[in-house]
Amino acid sequence: MLIKVTSKRQVTFPAAVLDALGATPGCHLELQPCDKGFLLRAHRIDRSKLAPLRQQIKKNHKAFDLEAFRNQGHEPSLRD
Repeated sequence: MLIKVTSKRQVTFPAAVLDALGATPGCHLELQPCDKGFLLRAHRIDRSKLAPLRQQIKKNHKAFDLEAFRNQGHEPSLRD
């Protein structure tokens, strides 16, 4: 299978390759050097590493209401 490199050094992988890797939109692909060239695999965020941050949030802390924040009046001069 051949993959063309564009003048901007970009490549497009066939869908079958991305499906085999389990890569979805937003995933990063990891290249690791090995004896025969490079190993390509999907790199995902390990959500278990984020769990310790939950201990730093107070239990009665309300979720941030983004819509209410957007609807608040703001100083017009700050918008420039």
